[in-house]
Amino acid sequence: MSRDLLIEIGTEELPPKALQRLSNAFSKGITDGLTEAGLEIGEAHSYATPRRLALLVNNVPDAQPDRDVERKGPNLKAAYDADGKPTKAAEGFARSCGVSVDELEQQETDKGTWLVFKANEKGQPVSELLVDIVNQSLARLPIPKRMRWGDSDVEFVRPVHWIVMMHGSDVIDGEILGINSSNETYGHRFHANRSFKLNSASDYAETLMNEAHVIADMHERSRTIRQQVEQAASELGGVAVIDDDLLAEVTALNEWPVAIAGEFEQEFLSVPAEALIKTMQDNQKYFPVVDNDGQLKNNFITISNIDSKSPEKVKAGNERVIRPRLADAKFFWEQDQKQPLEAFAKAMDKVVFQSKLGTVGEKTQRVAQLAVDIANELGADTTLVQRAAQLSKCDLATDMVGEFASLQGVMGKRYAEAGGEPEEVAIALDEQYMPRGASDDTAATVTGQILAISDKLDTLVGIFAIGQKPTGEKDPYALRRATLGILRTIIERELDLDLVKMIDAAAALLADKVDANAVKEDVFAFMLERLRAYYLDRGILIDVFDAVSALQPGRPLDFDKRIKAVSTFRALPEAESLAAANKRVGNILKKTDSGGAAMINAGLFEVQEEETLYNQLEQLKSQTDPLFDAGDYETALCNLSSLREPVDDFFDHVMVMVDDENLRNNRIALLSKMNALFMRAADLSRLHQA
Repeated sequence: MSRDLLIEIGTEELPPKALQRLSNAFSKGITDGLTEAGLEIGEAHSYATPRRLALLVNNVPDAQPDRDVERKGPNLKAAYDADGKPTKAAEGFARSCGVSVDELEQQETDKGTWLVFKANEKGQPVSELLVDIVNQSLARLPIPKRMRWGDSDVEFVRPVHWIVMMHGSDVIDGEILGINSSNETYGHRFHANRSFKLNSASDYAETLMNEAHVIADMHERSRTIRQQVEQAASELGGVAVIDDDLLAEVTALNEWPVAIAGEFEQEFLSVPAEALIKTMQDNQKYFPVVDNDGQLKNNFITISNIDSKSPEKVKAGNERVIRPRLADAKFFWEQDQKQPLEAFAKAMDKVVFQSKLGTVGEKTQRVAQLAVDIANELGADTTLVQRAAQLSKCDLATDMVGEFASLQGVMGKRYAEAGGEPEEVAIALDEQYMPRGASDDTAATVTGQILAISDKLDTLVGIFAIGQKPTGEKDPYALRRATLGILRTIIERELDLDLVKMIDAAAALLADKVDANAVKEDVFAFMLERLRAYYLDRGILIDVFDAVSALQPGRPLDFDKRIKAVSTFRALPEAESLAAANKRVGNILKKTDSGGAAMINAGLFEVQEEETLYNQLEQLKSQTDPLFDAGDYETALCNLSSLREPVDDFFDHVMVMVDDENLRNNRIALLSKMNALFMRAADLSRLHQA
């Protein structure tokens, strides 16, 4: 018979930022344990609140199925001595099976006869298996630091107060974390602070919801909170700013969420919205509200864990505690502006960026020079670029960023705007950190793009030069993200920049700190590897990337054009045949000294297929050379697809590796010419055949 299985661990308030991770690991540990025990189980439902981790598994059998067990022992030669008496090997094997030697069977195989133990093992009841399964799951939870409480030696992330283990309507007796199991769960700490008996495992979520003021399902609580917050904001005539991380944290802090709207004084809106939003989200766990134009309103929405009979008092309490936080932000904003932004630059000369690479001030000077070099390459305004670079790290010394580190760049922009800096300079101070995440946009202004690339590239080359490049999962300087940011900015903003040239420039600027010349090739290879990840994430086939990567183009924008061209070419009906031909040609050229016949002698052609291919190549070369020169790889490759028929005919009728050296070299030269034409775009021999 199969019934629902429930396990609940009741605790003191669990760490909110770890709750989802703990819940996932707990559930996986239990379901894996049941499956490994040979039990066929149904769907699993995870539950987690601040005071509980729980799992309901549908259709769990009462016991493991019986199974036939067979163990192979020693062969007969090793099992019996010359007198036919059992050896120690045979006796030891029998003991390990719980039987005598006489009870063992013999089994003949191609390699001889062996002693074997055969038995039918009866499946154990779930009630006898569950305690070990739960304990193993709890032991493997990702808990960095476990705690003990009272005089017990039991350790867990928080003190444990109750344990529920039920199979259908039956309680599974057992001790978990020092607590005996039962069918009694507990309700909301304030609304229903008592035990509730469960009639069956399947009653769990409904009982907590209807009787105990607890929404046990995290996803359901999250949806409830989102709906309440959006409704409250709508009633205020605005739109809630709902950060996903904050929503997850608030969900983990509440068992019975109730949204309450509050307000603060209009005067605080003189502070940049980013600072107010940050203090509301980080310090108070509030959801800010903006109007329909995206302008911050003097309102917030908080989530209370109680359905208060006096919500106005809860509202007033939250308004009271937010006021000092907003006052601090206002003070920082006003205090920081008592001196121009550039005045903070001096402080950066005392802040160490990296012990071997110098201070943040020294890094700023390197970035400024590199940015000017890139600006010259792109024909950008070097005055704006240099000014933005000089101011780029000044906001790190401000009080506001000292309080909210994640506002670096954002506050630089705001202080620059207030100080009358050119708009593009101010925007670039924020854009230097873009893209901040995988889904974030790259910098929109040319100055911001150049500053973002320069800052990241200086860090990348410098950290490689001191021998701290990423290894495995370790990437303390976030070089993978920085590299992807450089590549995305160049490709997505269509900047015609040469990676090799920029790496050379960055390495030269580090010369007074470290010799970076030895790692330049490693840096370039690392960037190509990140480029691989970039394209694979966007659905580009691996063989398409490999075909382009084989040529190691140094300009990411040019690389991107080749990728798009080869992807288009690969979809053509001619692609498979031409890819195979290129592979065949490549193999021939590897085995020969193709330099022996640089010129093709049309007078040596013996068959029409040679002449046809030659004429077609000559015609296509004149057509495609200008296209390749202009970077129009897609049109060029589409034109070259017309070579399919003459190439197929050539290989059907022409023997390349003939004895006549002149004839052989002439044919190799012809193939070399074709290969060189395709190689202007990519190594098509690397494309996989269907």
